[in-house]
Amino acid sequence: MANEEKIKQGLEGHFSDLKDAVIVKRERRLFLDVPLEKFNKVFDYLVRTEGFSRLPAITGLDETATFGVIYHLAKEDGTMLSLRTHLDHSNPVIKTVTSYFPAAEIYERELVDLLGIQVDGLAPGHHYPLPDNWPPDGGHPLRKDWKGTGESSNKGGDSHE
Repeated sequence: MANEEKIKQGLEGHFSDLKDAVIVKRERRLFLDVPLEKFNKVFDYLVRTEGFSRLPAITGLDETATFGVIYHLAKEDGTMLSLRTHLDHSNPVIKTVTSYFPAAEIYERELVDLLGIQVDGLAPGHHYPLPDNWPPDGGHPLRKDWKGTGESSNKGGDSHE
């Protein structure tokens, strides 16, 4: 796990307030939770200095009080780092990473359309690929408070009429 420790030490050396924030779970697997105000600098450092050259996914989570956004970064050798930040639920805004990874656009559109997160700098374009006219109310179906018009009111399970 020398490679993971090197990445951890590099992050902690470059960002002293991240001491003990990098978690090495196992070989080639790291996790880091950063405040939103540090996210862009840490992301840039990971891509430009640590060599994380792939973005296999971005995951958005409605955590009720906040939104969690996890950027899954990878290196050529298979090392993965999950970089997580939190957004204010009442005004969820994050900057685009498409200048680093143009293909991030599809993941960022998912954040916009399914969770209602604003992605600053995301170029205008098509919506996340959903069936036409869905969701019917124009809401954000991955939010915990979403009550779509097609949602069942049956709390006990499936309705078989």
